Order: sequence, then structure tokens, then C-alpha cells
Amino acid sequence: MTADGAVAPTTRIPVGGPAPYQVLVGRDLLDELPALLDGATRVAVIHPPTLPDRALACRDALAARGFETICLEVPDGEDAKTVAVAQSCWAALGRAGFTRSDAIVGLGGGTTTDLAGWVAACWLRGVRVAQLPTTVVGMVDAAIGGKTGVNTERGKNLVGSFHQPVGVLCDLTALATLPETEYRGGLGEVVKHGFIADPGTLELIEADPAGAVRAGNPIERELIERSVRVKAAVVSADPTERGRREILNYGHTLGHAIERAEGYRWRHGAAVSVGMVYAAAVARRLGRLDDATADRHRALLSALGLPVSYRAGAFDELLADMRVDKKARGHRLRLVLLDGLARPVTVADPDPAVLAEAYSEVAS
Repeated sequence: MTADGAVAPTTRIPVGGPAPYQVLVGRDLLDELPALLDGATRVAVIHPPTLPDRALACRDALAARGFETICLEVPDGEDAKTVAVAQSCWAALGRAGFTRSDAIVGLGGGTTTDLAGWVAACWLRGVRVAQLPTTVVGMVDAAIGGKTGVNTERGKNLVGSFHQPVGVLCDLTALATLPETEYRGGLGEVVKHGFIADPGTLELIEADPAGAVRAGNPIERELIERSVRVKAAVVSADPTERGRREILNYGHTLGHAIERAEGYRWRHGAAVSVGMVYAAAVARRLGRLDDATADRHRALLSALGLPVSYRAGAFDELLADMRVDKKARGHRLRLVLLDGLARPVTVADPDPAVLAEAYSEVAS
């Protein structure tokens, strides 16, 4: 709503590359969905069990426009991101007679959009997918950029492909019922975008961190839109992560290792929060980052109630997983660090002693 009570217009943020599309941010966006799927006969809505009402609303909106729509319920959280779950979706598509002109809708958080994108990428070597993220992390990160995939026993997101959506609908009404832990975790990705590209985002949060963790807060839409613009600009310039797009993995190398060590019980944004504090500690010890910016990581993330430490004695286990991170090349560990605020770089083979010393700053 605007200050005078009117409904704020939908914001349309373009994403460039070989298959351009738009990210829409606003409220009650289901009417935008049919046009994205024009030409399809059948549509599968992939969703977690926590969103039955939204899935049915999506199905009904599509059915009203003549689409044959099925709802495919998948597990919640990282449990959805397995080959077995993807296989169950493909089996359902086969039974329903899905063809190359048909389409998938990913409705849910980042794990659901990751899975739905991969299901769409693989079915008949690629059908359309529209993403309807319902969490902060889904809206500002996972649903944008075409990264799709599942986890394996060896690590997170190690199997997947790039498959761009035909559109992303960020309906802010979905955030109203989001559990606070989920909402808070998503802000980890928002903060990441602030540190790598948009310091204004950090200033907005620092003005009222306690307010920022509440769904529907006065700066919610601005934070979402600013973060989407950062993600859209980066993936437009580097759609398949050949270079610049790696900066979006700031805090993720250690973060993904923590998620795996915890059996994916930690929220993604919480693990990335620790990962960013660690990356700042590494950069400071390498003489790349000033004390004030390094300390700002811990202060801001702590103010949001996100974790900034992990268990002592876990470094060797975490380092082994970090070495098979997607950015790794051969035996070379590569970390995204900061050379200053909003100046991200990828550093290969950082000094192992520095890595261990930096971990002491986040060890609890």
C-alpha cells in the first residue's frame, strides 16, 4: 500500500541474457501467471506441504484460463532436493502426458524453486518454468538466475543445470505467514547483497534491525527490490557463472559446508551468515579488508539475530567440504572475499594457516 492507502504498482525488474525475463515484485500477482505459460496445455505446480492453499489458488487461477493443472506436493526444505524426489515428479509428468509445450510452476521457498527448475530443465530436455517464490531467500536469490539442482551425499547443489525461468513473481503477501526464523534467515542473503554491491541496503537495516526481521515491516519491499536488482544485474552479465557471478557466493563456501555438517537442519541464510563473518575474517588477515568493514559483518548479522559462530574443532571437516565447493578448480580452494565494501573478488589458494586462524574468530 502507498501512503494514501492505494495499492502500490507492481515493480518489474528485467533480467538479461540469452533468455530475458522479468522479476515482478508486488502483491496478488497470480493474474500475471497465465501469460507466462501461454501455449501450454498442461501445467504442474510443484509445492511443499506447507502451502496447500496457495497451490490450490494457483491451480484454480490457471484452470480458469483453460490450463489442465496438477499439483505435485514435495517435501519441505532441503529434503525436497534429491534425485528421488525429482524422479517422482518426472513420473507424474509422464503419467499426465506432459509434452514439450507444457510447463512447470515452482511455488515455495528456495529449495522448491531449485527442484522445480531442475525438473523442468530435464523433462524432455527442457520445458518452461515460472517461479513463484514465497520466502525472502527465494525472492531475492534462489528463484532468480536459472540455477537449478539437487544435493548429493557429498555436498549441496552439486548436481544441477542452468535453466532460466520465463518469469519470477515475488508476491509479498506470501511473506505475511512466513515463520520468523525463515524470514530472519532470508535476510542473510539480503545482507550479502549489501556487502558485495549495495551498501544502502546495509544502512536501511542498521537503522532498525529489530524491525527488519518482522514480516510486513516498512522497508520490506525496498529491501526485496534492492536485493533483486543486485541479483538481476549480476546474473544478466554472467548467466552461467563463468566469472563475475561467483561474487554471489560470498559467505557460501563455508556456509554450504556448515549446512552439510548439520544435515541441512540449519537455515541457508543462517549458515551463510557465519560464512560471511568467516570470509571477512580471512580478508582482514590477508590485509584486504579494513577492520571497520570486517567488524560490521558481525555487528549487523548479530543485530538481526543470525548466528556469527560455529562449533570449535570442526574446521578440518568443514575445510574438506569447502574443497569440493562448486567454485573449486582441481585441488585449488577459491573463496569470494572483499577488497573493501562492495568490492568483491575471488581469491585462489588462500594461505591454509590464514584459513585456520580466521576460523578461530567464528569458533564457539
